[in-house]
Amino acid sequence: MARSTERPLPPRVSPPDLPEELAEAEGRRHGDHLGQRIPLAEDLAHAQFEQCVLCGSADRVDLTGATLLDVEIADARTPVLSLRDATIRRLRIAGGRIGTLDLSGAHVAELILEHARVDYLSLAAARVQDSLIADCTVATLDLPSATMTRVRFERSRVDEVDTRGLRADSLDLRGLDALAFLDVTALRGATLTGRQVESLASVFAQAAGIDVQD
Repeated sequence: MARSTERPLPPRVSPPDLPEELAEAEGRRHGDHLGQRIPLAEDLAHAQFEQCVLCGSADRVDLTGATLLDVEIADARTPVLSLRDATIRRLRIAGGRIGTLDLSGAHVAELILEHARVDYLSLAAARVQDSLIADCTVATLDLPSATMTRVRFERSRVDEVDTRGLRADSLDLRGLDALAFLDVTALRGATLTGRQVESLASVFAQAAGIDVQD
């Protein structure tokens, strides 16, 4: 008889592999960066970063279409950090204060987002696997049409989660304190605690067409 598999499956995630010493450098659009410490800048779109640390503050950071392999973004302070359509493998975003963190359309493997405060986090239409979001405060989390596999939240808080069109497999929401989910029917494949389900009971009933009255 086949052995049963405990679910949800934990994310297979590890911190970025960074060299002990990093060369100081300026980032550039379409640049090819290896083993460097780079200040955040307005236009870093379509650049490639491998074993790099990005840090500091900027009025806006555009990493649209960038490729990030073994990268850390440390203590970022910016109104907009855009990683739209980026290709990511082993990225840690640690600390910082970010207005909009846009990962829509990105292909993400092994993301760690920790100790950060984010007003608006978008993963719309992103493909996300083996990722951990821990000790974060997020006002709005957008997940429409996202695909999330082996993703876990720990000790994090979100005001509102847009789950419309979400496809989930081993999405562990037990460590997420969320005030509202826009579409609870899209939570198939997610794991919640009994307390979370109880708090959402009336919403689940409404989604099932049940008229709840006292």
